[in-house]
Amino acid sequence: MKDYELLGSFYLGCKQDPDQGTLMDEPILYDSKDLTTHAVCVGMTGSGKTGLGIALLEEAAIDGVPSIVIDPKGDMANLFLSFPTLDPKDFLPWIDESEAARQGRTASEQAEWTSNLWRKGLGEWGQAHDRIKKYADSVERVLYTPGSFAARPIALLRSLNAPPANVLEDQDLIRSKVQSTVSGLLGLLGIDADPLQSREHILLSTLLDTNWREGKDLDLATLIRSIQSPPFDRVGVFDLESFYPGKDRFALAMSLNNLLASPGFSVWTEGDPLDIGKLLYGENGKPKMSILSIAHLSEAERMFFVTLLLNETLSWMRSQPGS
Repeated sequence: MKDYELLGSFYLGCKQDPDQGTLMDEPILYDSKDLTTHAVCVGMTGSGKTGLGIALLEEAAIDGVPSIVIDPKGDMANLFLSFPTLDPKDFLPWIDESEAARQGRTASEQAEWTSNLWRKGLGEWGQAHDRIKKYADSVERVLYTPGSFAARPIALLRSLNAPPANVLEDQDLIRSKVQSTVSGLLGLLGIDADPLQSREHILLSTLLDTNWREGKDLDLATLIRSIQSPPFDRVGVFDLESFYPGKDRFALAMSLNNLLASPGFSVWTEGDPLDIGKLLYGENGKPKMSILSIAHLSEAERMFFVTLLLNETLSWMRSQPGS
């Protein structure tokens, strides 16, 4: 096969002779420069979208490109399955013993069979042991499970901290960050709030905007207290009590307090901070592949997490120097 180990060229496979149905000695290389903005992969079920995505991420990793992977289905953890020696013992922990039994094999025999299958298949596509090792060594792969201790949790509510000064100076960005954060938080309470009509949304947005512009960090406990005793007495042209009476604010504060007090909520306050820079690079500067598995979350929790993640990503991007 022709050489395809070129920086910035992602090896995706080989061309196929449409008449003979055989592989040609002509690799398909994708220019990574085409991914500097965004891309979408469309296809029917079983067409190979996930496989293509995994291949792109592996190729990026080989080139030392970090990645943040949102995994809604739970199958992107396959990126951890890289065994440079393709030794059967590496496959053994992943063997489904019931499937092996259906095939008339022991778990060890199934591991041996799988090892041979991978060795043959990868060899046909020019994937030698040294290339598998290069992928495994190029990036630090970490699996995060926000809202769960199954892997590494993320302390999501630390993201209620005040954004950096450069973000606060961007009126469009801070407005979007406040609105989406409040929408996600209310979504956890089962409140589908209109940012322009909902009292809950307007009050919480005003609280976040007021505190953040003063450089004050927030946590959920502080937010609950602020709902009951806001640091302002007017919302728009209305006085606070006319706009949102104290007893109604107490009901909203109680809902948030119940959320905070629920046994399953503590996991949202523990773990690694939602820090984009640390998701992209390890402490030693090594590129990371951060896989954020959200398959276990409810729809409202998914929206809350993804909303905050994208807000943090946008803030991080705005803080980077131009290129």
